[in-house]
Amino acid sequence: MTASYEVRGDVAVITLENPPVNGLGFDTRCGIVEGLQRAVGDAAIRAIVLIGSGKGFSGGADIREFNTPKALQEPSLHTVIRDIESSPKPVTAAIHGLAMGGGLELALGCHYRVASAGAQIALPEVKLGILPGAGGTQRLPRVIGLQRALDMIVHGAPVRSEKLSDTRLFDRLIDGDLLDGAITFAREIADARPLPQVGALQMNEPESAQVIQAARDRVQAQATYYPALSRCIDAVEAAVRLPFQEGLAFEREQFLYLVQTIESKALRHAFFAERSASKIPGIGPEVALRPIRSAAVIGAGTMGAGIAMNFANAGIPVCMLETEQAALDKGVATIRRNYENTLKKGRLTQEQLDKRMALISTTLDYAALGQADIVIEAVYEEISVKEKVFKQLDQVMKPGSILASNTSTLDLDRIASFTSRPHDVIGTHFFSPANVMKLLEVVRGKATAPDVLATVMSLAKTISKTGVVSGVCDGFIGNRMIEQYVRQAFFLLEEGCLPAQLDGAIERFGFAMGPFRMSDLAGNDIGWQIRKRRRTEHPDMIYSLVGDKLCERGRFGQKTSAGWYDYRAGDRTAHASDEVNQMILEHAAALGLQRRQISDEEIVERLMYALVNEGAKILEEGIALRASDIDLVYLTGYGFPLYRGGPMFYASSVGLDTVLEAIKGYASGPNAHAWQIAPMLEQLAKEGKSFH
Repeated sequence: MTASYEVRGDVAVITLENPPVNGLGFDTRCGIVEGLQRAVGDAAIRAIVLIGSGKGFSGGADIREFNTPKALQEPSLHTVIRDIESSPKPVTAAIHGLAMGGGLELALGCHYRVASAGAQIALPEVKLGILPGAGGTQRLPRVIGLQRALDMIVHGAPVRSEKLSDTRLFDRLIDGDLLDGAITFAREIADARPLPQVGALQMNEPESAQVIQAARDRVQAQATYYPALSRCIDAVEAAVRLPFQEGLAFEREQFLYLVQTIESKALRHAFFAERSASKIPGIGPEVALRPIRSAAVIGAGTMGAGIAMNFANAGIPVCMLETEQAALDKGVATIRRNYENTLKKGRLTQEQLDKRMALISTTLDYAALGQADIVIEAVYEEISVKEKVFKQLDQVMKPGSILASNTSTLDLDRIASFTSRPHDVIGTHFFSPANVMKLLEVVRGKATAPDVLATVMSLAKTISKTGVVSGVCDGFIGNRMIEQYVRQAFFLLEEGCLPAQLDGAIERFGFAMGPFRMSDLAGNDIGWQIRKRRRTEHPDMIYSLVGDKLCERGRFGQKTSAGWYDYRAGDRTAHASDEVNQMILEHAAALGLQRRQISDEEIVERLMYALVNEGAKILEEGIALRASDIDLVYLTGYGFPLYRGGPMFYASSVGLDTVLEAIKGYASGPNAHAWQIAPMLEQLAKEGKSFH
């Protein structure tokens, strides 16, 4: 059992004991029901308290039971709540830490609720593309009102318990020991009858129609891609216009519909992908982590400054090194400006800003970094520059210090060979802007020590990043795949597209930016340098020259106010460029190509399936541990639409046989040389399987 039972005089205490968040798994549900029966059958018991052990009341469903028979096994959460409501003795939920999802629904099913200040209260199911399925949409509006309930259910964000103290959600906020306070309260109300039930409360919302319509208006733009948003509003509306039991039935119908949608499946896939990413075969809790009490960053440019901010945000002192004082001053100014912008938006206090700035120091001397627990180089993406940096770090850093490279494409094993301690070397590929983007590709070299890998994956969480492990290859997971995506985009320009059409198709598919707007933001010269290097290293790899011709004109993107698009001073809006469009037409004519009309469907398929095909090769080679890791890279680092679940999930939802047939068709058309079909894709399609 994961729920215990004890008697405190005339009060029975049922304690949820299913760490880490007291998930309402099968054994826990059984324990609650058995505790109730025991208390009801004991004539000496006048009241019952339901409380959570550890750090909270309950976080809801036990994710370890998702997609297993136990998740649906009786007693279900609905049954548990019915048993509580029908108890002849009052049941009081005592809430601390958190009451989320099914945990809050369980508490709403109790006759009374008391709470400690600071408890996080939420119904976050919408973030998984579903809605609360155990009465949350019907009970919560009855105790906190329509507007507040809509806000909590539609957005899923937690609210602190004291901010709900003026509602009927809590009968008392407890100061001091929660259990003692809950027992005292339980004795006070032990003989009160009839026992209150939230479902019996009447909804008194004279302006409900206007409130609900306003909620619909707010989510209208997103609801096409996230159907749970509008269905949540429908269910809350049912609490207003239907009798309670009919409202529960309507809620259940909506839940069962949503759980089958591809959008919900994609969101749940992303949820589990993030949790799976931290699980590394062969590295368990027995691997001791290295302490990270201080950090250093080589380079104070945009990337280096952003990386330094991550450490300061987490309360870790960080020292930035540059070769010139002017570069350091510019980096510090960039950091301060970023913090001040956050301050203006109300997301940071002046005190927090001052504390973070105080954690950032600078130096021109490598020796000053020697005692840092981790050092991350963020210098120019050129192997000779990396070699110089790592040889110096090898000389000055203390034994056990982690030497990390922010390289996005280069051979980490070669970088490690520049030191006498390759076991201490690891890749930490941040994404720009590094202080904002969630993804951190953690690149494991052939000599990287297990404790170094485990430490950096743990550090990723500390600095609020999503860490994904990658093996060593050119471009690792994300950039190796994006290369094929961009290659196809360039070929499509030659064959008949213009940048605005292609970007538009990809953005309508759901990407935040199409490939050309993305390249303008990152800097077209970066890709140009990579192509130059790869043409030397991989002469069999054929690239379109259209991107090179753009860079030869000095059109490097937003930083030069000219890239694939034209930009105006102080404005990042991309304006179609007649010069670029003419350049593309002239380039195609010089190649002797007959341009054609290209559909949005073809654009999306060629770019998405290029990602998928390369992802299959990455999986086959063991560069990525699992397909969901690839999806997570693209969801958190490349703007892949969350409601599509990532490239590998998307391909599986389309059907790998369909994907394979499309690729075969493109492989027989123009630029057929760009398609070498991944054997894993062919095999899985043949067997009727998916990547997941």
